[in-house]
Amino acid sequence: MADLIVFSLVGRLGRRTTGKGTKFEPFAGGESSIPTRGLYQSDLFVFAALFLVVEAFALLLAWSFSATSAFYPLLFLVGGGGVVTVVVWWYLLVGGGEF
Repeated sequence: MADLIVFSLVGRLGRRTTGKGTKFEPFAGGESSIPTRGLYQSDLFVFAALFLVVEAFALLLAWSFSATSAFYPLLFLVGGGGVVTVVVWWYLLVGGGEF
C-alpha cells in the first residue's frame, strides 16, 4: 500500500507538457510514419503464472503435513493437481501451447 502512495506522490512531481506541433509528437526514430505494431504474445507470463499457482499449492501441501490427520494433505494434493490440470487444459484448448 505504501508503494502505491509513494508512486502516486512522486508521479505528481514530474513535469507535464502539453501542446501541439512536432515537439509533442511521439518519437518515430526518424521515420515519417510510425509502423503499426504486431501482436505480441509471450508464453513467459503464462509460465510464470502457472509457477505461482503450483508454488502456492506446494507450500500449502508442505505446511499441511504437520496436520494430525491425512485430510488436509490429500485435500491440497487433489486441489492443487486439479487446478493445474484445468489451467493447462484451458491453455492448450485456447491455442496458447502445444505438446
